[in-house]
Parts: sequence; C-alpha cells; structure tokens
Amino acid sequence: MLKYQQIAVDIEKYIEDNALQQGEKLPVLEKLMAQFDVSKSTITKSLDLLERKGVVFQVRGSGIFVRRQNREGYISLLSNQGFKKDLEEFNVTSEVLELTACNPTEEAAQNLNIDLDHDVYYVKRIRYINGETLCLEESYYNKTIIPYLNREIATESIFNYIQEGLGLKIGFSDIYLHVDKLNDEEAQYLGLGEGDPKLFMESIFHLTNGQPFDFSKVTYNFQQSQFFLQANSHLL
Repeated sequence: MLKYQQIAVDIEKYIEDNALQQGEKLPVLEKLMAQFDVSKSTITKSLDLLERKGVVFQVRGSGIFVRRQNREGYISLLSNQGFKKDLEEFNVTSEVLELTACNPTEEAAQNLNIDLDHDVYYVKRIRYINGETLCLEESYYNKTIIPYLNREIATESIFNYIQEGLGLKIGFSDIYLHVDKLNDEEAQYLGLGEGDPKLFMESIFHLTNGQPFDFSKVTYNFQQSQFFLQANSHLL
C-alpha cells in the first residue's frame, strides 16, 4: 500500500473511532502534514482519495469536513471491505453450503486471470441478516493468494481473515449489476418464490498490486437488501 493510501486509511479510522458526524471538521492541512510527517502533495492525494470514496468533502478556504452519513441497513456498492462492515449494527451470519478446493470454471478463470488448471477455493454460502435470508453467494478465491480457507473462516468474515489473518491489502473492485427474476434453485435458497425479482451482482476484487483474488456472484433477496452509492460531481 502506498503512503498516501495508508494515510487515507488512518484518517478514515480516525473518523470512525471518534464517531465524527456529517459536517464535522477535520484538522487543517498543515496539522495533518505534521501529524503524518509527509508533504502537502501526499496529504492532498490522501484527501482526494477519501473525497472520491465519499468520506470527506473539501471547501476551499474553509477546510475539510466529514461527509459520510450512512443510512442504517444500507450496503455500500463501493466498499471493498465486504458488506458485513456496513451492517455492523445487525446480526449478520453465514451458512456455508459448500467449500472445496478445485479448478475454476471458465468464467472464474477469465475473471481471476488464471488458467483452468489453477487451484481455487470455491465457497457457496447463504448470508442472513437478523435471521432473515439476505443473499446467496458463490465465490472463487485464487488459492495462490488465499492459500487456506476452512468452514470456520467462511462462516465469519472472509475479508476480515484476508486482511487481518493474511495481512493482505485489498485495493479495488469491479462490480457488475443486473436485475432479473429468481430461478427455482435461487428461490428455494432465499425462501422466496420462483420468478420473484432479484438483484444479481458480479464482483472481481483486487489487491493493491492489481492482482485479482476473488470472483463472486451474489443473488440478493429483494425484501432484505438496500444499497447506497455516493457520487461526486466529476462522476456525473
């Protein structure tokens, strides 16, 4: 992780640890430069990164302010930390249906940029929120990068294990969404009816060095899932 990226992580953690609210002001630029012992350009890059993520906003001549104000129960479409982090106030649990080391499907191999004879972990699980089905999730993890997974890890937070247990830094993700109808198998897993609406999401997660390590396909229960997306003017 580059210096400005680590500083951005530290500033975001400072906001969370101090429970700063929407509109509260952060220390001035000069104080941040002294605190992290870096140049103005490095701090500026850190703040620009946080601004793109929707964590802060900057007002010329006035300072740096907290922006993020998540609605309870909403999942960020831009988060690379796994949605459990967005739902910390809820009881999020997992039922592991399958966990096996195998070769990838052609689709998974293409998205992970690996060969068909490469080893991956395949994980299929149902995620619950307060005891209600939230989603059906199928994931393929590059076994060269994630050398070990078991059911205990998969029942908790795989992303927490990747970051805390393996010490890996998650960088960015590519996300593809479409709305469709549930097939019979999906409906049974989610406790809904065949033909009910679904939000289907495909995600490819990369480390900070650009290596893809996780290709996931998630089918969300439309009755339980809510999402948010924070946009900046340069994205519109």
